[in-house]
Amino acid sequence: MEYAPDVSGPVASEDAPEHAAPAPPEAATVEIAPSRSASVGGLTVRRALPRRERRSVGAWCFLDHFGPASLDHGDGMLVGPHPHTGLQTVTWLVSGEVLHRDSLGSEQLIRPGQLNLMTAGRGIAHAEETPTGGGAGLHGAQLWVALPEATRDGEAAFEHHAELPRVALGRCVATVLLGEFAGERSPARADTRLAGVELAMPGGEAVLPLDPAFEHALVVLDGAASVGVGVVEPGALCYLGLGRGRLELTSAGPARALLVGGVPFPDPLHMWWNFVARSRADIDVACREWNEGADRFGEVASQLPRIPAPPPPW
Repeated sequence: MEYAPDVSGPVASEDAPEHAAPAPPEAATVEIAPSRSASVGGLTVRRALPRRERRSVGAWCFLDHFGPASLDHGDGMLVGPHPHTGLQTVTWLVSGEVLHRDSLGSEQLIRPGQLNLMTAGRGIAHAEETPTGGGAGLHGAQLWVALPEATRDGEAAFEHHAELPRVALGRCVATVLLGEFAGERSPARADTRLAGVELAMPGGEAVLPLDPAFEHALVVLDGAASVGVGVVEPGALCYLGLGRGRLELTSAGPARALLVGGVPFPDPLHMWWNFVARSRADIDVACREWNEGADRFGEVASQLPRIPAPPPPW
């Protein structure tokens, strides 16, 4: 994988170097490592994926946790039109609102508990901003899912889901964003076997059923959760490895977390700026065509300035 840097990216060279990423361990593990701070569209984010030690978890190849950010002093998200290829963007809010516009003509306000899923395929462009009157704060996450060979050059698409399936696991409530978890399946498109779940824990212990064919990771958005002898708080990624059929979580008080997992991604990934590709040459072409205004990415009806692609480091 190669990386360099929106809430939709961009990926920077410090997120992961050019050397090969380690293979997933063959057994369950607990690896807790700090996220990296980055600035995205006026917000400071905690970037849990990608990073040097762990560049993807299944097809999940990017995870930014932003906020809680107060909007009382003008802070908010202002990300102008920019392109994507080879990925899906997954937007999930805990508080606040975000307005999405894309080159398919989609204009969609997202609120807490709702899902925006944008599939880039061969190419799409979008903009994201905090709307006027969008509340006093903003807190949430954006994730990327790498598309497999069968669909990475396919047609772009956008979908919004106002309602998602939930399942109670003791006192913990799990909301299934993508894929299948605990017998519930999200209505959102998934091109690989994966799971993305929000966990709302009032305190105490929760036992989560996991697919042992998946590798999994946990990011805490609020509060803290104990995994074995480790404590996971905002600003860290807890990688759980392969072969785990269940996960026991404990929280001393209210906590909220994201659990992501999937079968290990089979293809080599090159990631740079806002592109997920299979080679440097693919990224070179995407950068040039975006900067030249090619039809491939379309136009976004946004008043925010269009973001040019910087030259790749190579």
